[in-house]
Amino acid sequence: MSEQATKHLFQERDESASILREWWKGLEHDKGERAVLRRSSSPAAVVFSPAYHRLLNQLRQRGYGVIPEALAAVAGLAAHVKEDIGSDKTLAQQMASPKSGENRAKVSGLRFRRMLTVTQHDELYHLLIRVIRLLDRKINLVNLSNSVYWWNEKTRKNWAYDYYAAAPDEK
Repeated sequence: MSEQATKHLFQERDESASILREWWKGLEHDKGERAVLRRSSSPAAVVFSPAYHRLLNQLRQRGYGVIPEALAAVAGLAAHVKEDIGSDKTLAQQMASPKSGENRAKVSGLRFRRMLTVTQHDELYHLLIRVIRLLDRKINLVNLSNSVYWWNEKTRKNWAYDYYAAAPDEK
């Protein structure tokens, strides 16, 4: 595994983004596996899905060093996404976007700040399932995956910058 391959995992122009999107599209043809992933109560439960292992193996075959627990969270959450909106907006910007006909963010400032305090994938997983639903399951798939996979202080700061730039009045 090269250091370079790990650094770019789940970034828009990296091959891993294409692998992820193709895997995610494949779930549309395997509704049983999608259902198994969607019913998984935690990233640990996702690990028991053959679909997760297909994604893991595809990434490893391409030389990516993968953190299995983080990838499990990505796979489980991706199964909840109905439409990939591409790279127009980051997930944090999507959360800050107003609801149709309203000036309030789709995800309240309180809920957003609660997510920023989370440090573990298990907690983040449950909160993001709700966020995906609030966004009508239309998500920037690669940005979601990158954020969840690399969930750390830097990611949380970037989210705060994106969210509050798009919804400065959200409290």
